[in-house]
Amino acid sequence: MRRLIGAGVRRGVIELRQTVTNVADVIGYLFAPVMLIGWLQVIKGDEVPGSTVSLGAYSLVSSLALLLVISGVTSTAQYLTMDREDGTLLRAKATPNGMIGYLIGKIVLVAGVMVLTCVVTLLPGSFLVEGLRFDGGTWLTLLWLLPLSMLALMPAGAILGSFFETARGAAILMLPVLGLTAISGIFYAHSVQPGWLQGVSQVFPMYWLGSGLRSAFLPGEPERQLATAGVLAIWAVLGLGLAPRILRRMARRESGSLVAARRERAMSRTI
Repeated sequence: MRRLIGAGVRRGVIELRQTVTNVADVIGYLFAPVMLIGWLQVIKGDEVPGSTVSLGAYSLVSSLALLLVISGVTSTAQYLTMDREDGTLLRAKATPNGMIGYLIGKIVLVAGVMVLTCVVTLLPGSFLVEGLRFDGGTWLTLLWLLPLSMLALMPAGAILGSFFETARGAAILMLPVLGLTAISGIFYAHSVQPGWLQGVSQVFPMYWLGSGLRSAFLPGEPERQLATAGVLAIWAVLGLGLAPRILRRMARRESGSLVAARRERAMSRTI
């Protein structure tokens, strides 16, 4: 098992190094943070209506939560469908314990991208806005919140991605992800929504990630660390239990002829 985990980690590190040295990928990772920094420059002097919290600080934390959700769910699904489309998944299937190593590698890759997203968003943003809290409690909260959020979001992305055969098809996941994010109180007060909608949003990890980040960075935000850790842990356990099984079942249906047919369809669309 140790050798299997090591192989998966090495695979993930190699893929992460490849993506951070690819100019097109780097531009894609930096686009949203750069747009956010520009927006923070415009609103940094405003406050959230009815509170003393800086609008820039609130927007920065909310945007960070959104970027982490997109990286954890949508990016994982698209990586999976791209690998399914080009035959990488089929090769992993043919290797002993290849699917487990593949999943570990993808966890390392997406986790690395999520950390990169945090750094390029927080580092410049913290110099532009006032009102962010950086104390021992902040770092202690992030120490358990970010890894637990990754484990809650990434398996869900892998499971959802298994239902799509192409990366283009998986892109549609952005719509329900943005919809769930919209009702999760990440960008506006959760209390303004109907009670039933508040209950629905609290089932999903997006709400708890946003709540945890706000309690870590914004003074005066209520801390619900036990509830946040509990819900995220449930999603992580369910996801890590289901994802390998669903991926193995999906991989069993893969064949060389299916991969060739997908490539032919992709080529025809390009032409």
